[in-house]
Amino acid sequence: MIQRTPIRHCRNCGTAVVYRLPDDGDTKLRAVCPACHTVHYENPLNVVGTVPHLDDRVLLCKRNIEPRKGKWTLPAGFMELDETTAGGAERETDEEAGARIAMGPLFSVINVAAVGQVHFFYRAQLLSDIFDPGHETMEARLFAEEEIPWDEIAFRTVRDTLQLYFADRRNGMFGMHHFSI
Repeated sequence: MIQRTPIRHCRNCGTAVVYRLPDDGDTKLRAVCPACHTVHYENPLNVVGTVPHLDDRVLLCKRNIEPRKGKWTLPAGFMELDETTAGGAERETDEEAGARIAMGPLFSVINVAAVGQVHFFYRAQLLSDIFDPGHETMEARLFAEEEIPWDEIAFRTVRDTLQLYFADRRNGMFGMHHFSI
């Protein structure tokens, strides 16, 4: 189970919260404000990204930030409020790789309960092989399957998504993959 810093104060009024079962029949301990009665729910974070491809190659970004600085990843990051998963994935691809893409279908959904995240990756057709990476990326470049630095992939969700992508590509049919790690 992931260890989180507990909520200490109500986001609405600032009163110290208490952890108890809410009065609405909920069966899980929640941070509840004794003053304004707001129940504070903690929900997973969504990570959104793409598998940008051009012919038989995929675009990877070498991370310039922690965690896993210097390792390779697909362009991805945390979804922002007021955006869709696809919109966030497109934004992250632009921010991290400076890549022009045509968004494709959802490819993988990966539950990472141990860290309170859900990862969404979309296939995306690259419209150019010219990239302009942002400050979070040291280098953005295309790799054929046999060129991918598998031992230098930053995250298991990225490695698993890449393996599924290339397996589907070899089979000539792309599916939508949903699993937990």
